[in-house]
Amino acid sequence: MEPVHIIGAGLAGSEAAWQIARMGVPVVLHEMRPQVETFAHKSGDCAEMVCSNSFRSDDDVMNAVGQLHWEMRAAGGLIMEMAGRHRLPAGGALAVDREAFSAAVTAALQADPLITILPGEITELPDHGNWIVATGPLTSDALAGAIRGVTGTEALAFFDAIAPIVHADTIDMSVAWEQSRYDKGETLAEQKAYINCPMNRDEYEAFIDALLAADKTEFHEGETAGYFDGCLPIEVMAERGRETLRHGPMKPVGLTNAHKPEEKAYAVVQLRRDNALGTLYNIVGFQTKMKYGAQTLVFRMIPGLQDASFARLGGIHRNSFLNSPTLLDDRMRLRLRPNLRFAGQVTGVEGYVESAAMGLLAGRMAAAQALGRDLAPPPFTTATGALIHHITGGAEAKTFQPMNVNFGLFPPLPDTRSGRRGRKDRYPAYTQRAKDDYSAWLAAQ
Repeated sequence: MEPVHIIGAGLAGSEAAWQIARMGVPVVLHEMRPQVETFAHKSGDCAEMVCSNSFRSDDDVMNAVGQLHWEMRAAGGLIMEMAGRHRLPAGGALAVDREAFSAAVTAALQADPLITILPGEITELPDHGNWIVATGPLTSDALAGAIRGVTGTEALAFFDAIAPIVHADTIDMSVAWEQSRYDKGETLAEQKAYINCPMNRDEYEAFIDALLAADKTEFHEGETAGYFDGCLPIEVMAERGRETLRHGPMKPVGLTNAHKPEEKAYAVVQLRRDNALGTLYNIVGFQTKMKYGAQTLVFRMIPGLQDASFARLGGIHRNSFLNSPTLLDDRMRLRLRPNLRFAGQVTGVEGYVESAAMGLLAGRMAAAQALGRDLAPPPFTTATGALIHHITGGAEAKTFQPMNVNFGLFPPLPDTRSGRRGRKDRYPAYTQRAKDDYSAWLAAQ
């Protein structure tokens, strides 16, 4: 049997390889790292998490992301399995020790006799065979040029920003305290999963002033500063209004200062554990394009971080993606070259979970083809189906932008109230319908 070839061993490519092998089909996974490095990656491991260590909400009743987690677990997904094994306390979120997680994914793929990991850069798109392109946001210049050559169109692009990471032993815990928002979580560790740094009004105003005045990374000639709204640099948020951060990543609601319970903070900066040892914490929502020197000065204005030492400072990188509504069919194949499937962020989904889910689906579809079968996508009443429906036809091509999974992509339910008050009935109805329909889709295979 001819193998399926995958370009890129990120989250999508790794999940695709795992799914293909589970269906008894050999797979060759091509990865350019570590021979060819990128700005953001730090290792040659598969499924390296670059921007954050969180897969976001794990609530599969009230949250569309949690429902996507459920669907990936139901399909025997490698990414969700290893995330569970290397989970860190994060309130209601699924956060992982990112180095241990990537190492575990790599080990699992290397141990599978049907999976061959082949190092080296692929610079051209093959015109025959069964291929999946899962090169993610940092597609190499050579391969991006080959994609443009085949599609006859410029790939769209926006910019992703990376949040800084702090050494835990340099956080002043006489100022900061441990608490998840609204004490969320079933265990004490979950309820204290975040470190919180409070600001009064004067401190917040001074911080915003410094943020706006700081030196920022300049874009190269020909680049335009388009951002995905779910991953905006904090300076861009601050430019939209002085109160924007206080109602976004720095909102103080649901938190009580353990040192001064009678005082309500005007704003709060949260840090989330980044590794199992608890020695590293990332600053939640603090993606930034500030220059390194400016970052150190500005972030040390945060109470509790005045002596902070940074394991990694923030940064910004280009994220390329296809205009999938015009270029891909609902089997994730390039209409102009149907031997090529695309998966992951390059298809126009945003987020680790969404990228891995598209890898899972592309892998199953490619394996089905290798076995002489056709696999239709899941119903668009499911989280996976809603995403693939959106990016391959549901979205408006002229205004297509990367999309997170959300209940707005699901077909409406009959007889449920709209608005905020209706959510407690509507969201569980969405997720139960999704579970039923996804289970039926899996059973049919």
